[in-house]
Amino acid sequence: MSFSVALVTNFSIFMQADVFFDQGCGRCSLMGTPRCKVVPWNELLRSLRRVLHTTTLTEQLKWGAPCYTTHGKNVLMLSALKDKVVVSFFKGALLTDPEGLLVKPGPNSQAARYLVFTRMADVEKLSRIVLDYIDEAVKLEMSGAKIEFQDQRNAPYPPFLTDYFASNPELAEAFARLTPGRQRSYLMHFQSAKQAATQLRRIQQCTPKILMGKGWQEY
Repeated sequence: MSFSVALVTNFSIFMQADVFFDQGCGRCSLMGTPRCKVVPWNELLRSLRRVLHTTTLTEQLKWGAPCYTTHGKNVLMLSALKDKVVVSFFKGALLTDPEGLLVKPGPNSQAARYLVFTRMADVEKLSRIVLDYIDEAVKLEMSGAKIEFQDQRNAPYPPFLTDYFASNPELAEAFARLTPGRQRSYLMHFQSAKQAATQLRRIQQCTPKILMGKGWQEY
């Protein structure tokens, strides 16, 4: 299988997807240190990566983590959290999930869903299921299927933030725990940026505060 790895910018560092597995996501100053949350999950992450490499998906680095696409369309992310590793499907809400394994990143999540892994045995046990879910996700993406939000006029998050949350379930969970007022202030701050690069930079700059449960203008 031909497998392409694209270069992207993350915190002013040009990295290949390989670097994520060697040094971390680069979202914080712990990248490349033993304290990086990717480090304790390295073996499990690499095992899942080998499973993903058996598919037709293309691997890229997006938002600091490996993103797997088909014909340029995002299908899933592979991410490390403090207490688990997740395979996060961008349109997971559309998957049939016959095994009942998909988890919502937060109570307001209407699109992304993820599979949880906490030990190597999980990879062996669930690898066939992962491949089946990927096959369904690719077919959905190629069919042009769209997420139908409960209220299209008032979707919970803008698309660029939904995509970022899919790449960072830990941040999605932390954002969901914020008070409605704090969430609104962040959304106004993010959406007031006109350029995608500025939107991404603002999210990255605000991530530490969100993880601490603070509002945009709280110090």
